[in-house]
Amino acid sequence: MRRRRGPRSTQERRGGGGDMSAGGGGALGPLLLLLALLLCAGRRRAVVNRSVPDVCATCHIHATCHQTEGKSVCICNYGFVGNGRTHCQDKDECQIGASKICGNHTLCHNTHGSFYCVCLDGYRASNNNKTFIPNDGTNCTDIDECEKSGLCGHNARCVNTEGSYKCYCNDGYKLENGEHSFHPDGNIVSCKEIGCGSPPEMKHGYIVGNYSLLPGSVVHYECKEGFYSNEGKFSYCTANETWEPVTLSCKGVDCGLPPSVLNAHPTSVSGTTYRSEVTYHCVHGYFIASGNQTAVCNAKGQWDGTDLVCKEIDCGKPLMIPHTEMIWDNSTTLWSRVYYQCKEGYYFNGDRNFSECTIDQLWENITYICKVKEAFNNVLIFNDTCLKWRRNVRGADVEDRYSFHVQGQRWYQKEFFHEMTFNLTTHKQAPEVCFDLQPGTNYSVNISMVALNFSLLVSMTTQIADPPFPDVEFVVKGSAPLLRLRKAEDRNGPISLYQVIVLPLGLQSTFICDSFAAATFFSNTTDIKGYVAAEFQAKDVADNMSIALGDRHYYGKFYNAPLKLGEEYCVFLRIISEWNKVTTQSCAVWAQIKNLSPTLQYMTAVGVGSVAAVCLILILSFSAARSYLHSTVHSPPAALACEAVHLSATMDVAQTGITSSFLETENVSLL
Repeated sequence: MRRRRGPRSTQERRGGGGDMSAGGGGALGPLLLLLALLLCAGRRRAVVNRSVPDVCATCHIHATCHQTEGKSVCICNYGFVGNGRTHCQDKDECQIGASKICGNHTLCHNTHGSFYCVCLDGYRASNNNKTFIPNDGTNCTDIDECEKSGLCGHNARCVNTEGSYKCYCNDGYKLENGEHSFHPDGNIVSCKEIGCGSPPEMKHGYIVGNYSLLPGSVVHYECKEGFYSNEGKFSYCTANETWEPVTLSCKGVDCGLPPSVLNAHPTSVSGTTYRSEVTYHCVHGYFIASGNQTAVCNAKGQWDGTDLVCKEIDCGKPLMIPHTEMIWDNSTTLWSRVYYQCKEGYYFNGDRNFSECTIDQLWENITYICKVKEAFNNVLIFNDTCLKWRRNVRGADVEDRYSFHVQGQRWYQKEFFHEMTFNLTTHKQAPEVCFDLQPGTNYSVNISMVALNFSLLVSMTTQIADPPFPDVEFVVKGSAPLLRLRKAEDRNGPISLYQVIVLPLGLQSTFICDSFAAATFFSNTTDIKGYVAAEFQAKDVADNMSIALGDRHYYGKFYNAPLKLGEEYCVFLRIISEWNKVTTQSCAVWAQIKNLSPTLQYMTAVGVGSVAAVCLILILSFSAARSYLHSTVHSPPAALACEAVHLSATMDVAQTGITSSFLETENVSLL
């Protein structure tokens, strides 16, 4: 540290004059003494009269003014030395030595008024800065240069030292210049293997076991798989650090020509060297019984897999076909052939009459069927329930006896089963027979002719007939007519729909029950021309189902409109059956409504007693005209039925629970 100097004394500032009388001679005498006294007196008066100068104003630029014991003193700043007034020069702190002022492994650099320290190469400051002033405990620590990989180059390792590092060759290597260690310093230095170095490569060979590179060591070689050698298999490291030339020579094995296989011949050969392959196939007429088709050349120069066994194809005994005789020479080898012919009483029906032994050791599958000669053929169905056929001629006067077994079922009526059996004896060339079959039924008819052991199965389907009518009831309760019905049976075909139709009496002649046009005649409004009041799916109709006319509800897609006052109506029930692309329907007059008033004072219904005869006459009349209605324009049966209501009695509204049976109209099937 720089020591500060104290203020100089007044005597020193003034030059410090000595004893004025020292050395004075007596020759001057009192004169000189007087003169001195006068001068001193004059000087004191002059001093007293002058002003005292400002010391701080006279301090050097690198000095600072301080007050000490009531006096002003100029002192040079830190890093400078001098009197503080006339000069303050730089102090060289580094002159005492870098290790003393900066610490170990450092360099000291003086600056104007200060200094700084840096670490030597191979060291770094503990504060990680390039420069420092050791007033905070900073010191220089060693850098581990070996943390950087590849610093010493190939085949060498790095060893850190204090402030530096050294490189050493790895074990088994040495420096070319013979030194023990080295420092790269930008020079190209390499480590070479000690001894003979890597042993020579051997084509198609490889080194067995461990070996040394020092002189006198031995390397053992072996040939790779598929190669062989009859020469030496070793190489030696000589004293001159070179490998003795290897005499080993590996040659590829050769299996030679592929071996022959009994009843087989080679079809492809890839070669005769190691891993070459040869493929065999059995000769014509033989098959592979066991073994491999492919043989492979192994590492010992031998063919592996030559165990193929080919045997002659043998299809065995031919397949027997019913009602045939075989023509065969007992040969079962490839392409042997067997012929078939039908026995007496049978005829051939197939693609060909022979089969051959194939390469698969199987006789060919052929379609060869011997059928019994038909007793009759050309069976035709007519009029839905009748059959006719043609006999095979066995003599004009010979009668044939036929047995019939008929069974009928319905998909829509699981409990239904219709069965009947009967016999027929005839000598006609084209017999005919008609069956009493139920409508809307699938039948199977088995026709047998016992004399010729011949039978034939025929399928028949009958068309549906007009559906039957359910029991209906017309009741007045309160202020609205109430219609009731019970579900009808599906005895003529599956019933699909029930419709309630309201028609003005004046338009009865325009309504035709079995016309499809009638379906579009009505609407879902209260049109005066008539309408469908309700429609029900058959599956939704239950026993004692009822509907009140004019309740303003929708049934199906139709609106049950209220009845108009003062109008007269005829109410019909239509039942529709649909099956096998055929639709039929039946219509019945349910009731007549007359003199409709706000109090419903009168209502007319069809009676069971007074109109029974009329209904019977009408039914018979319509039945007689049934065939005519199928081919001509239909007359309005519903309108005729409505005419019958004029025979009915007029009932008072107070009489409730009125039950009526209604007239069934003529039913026409729409095909």
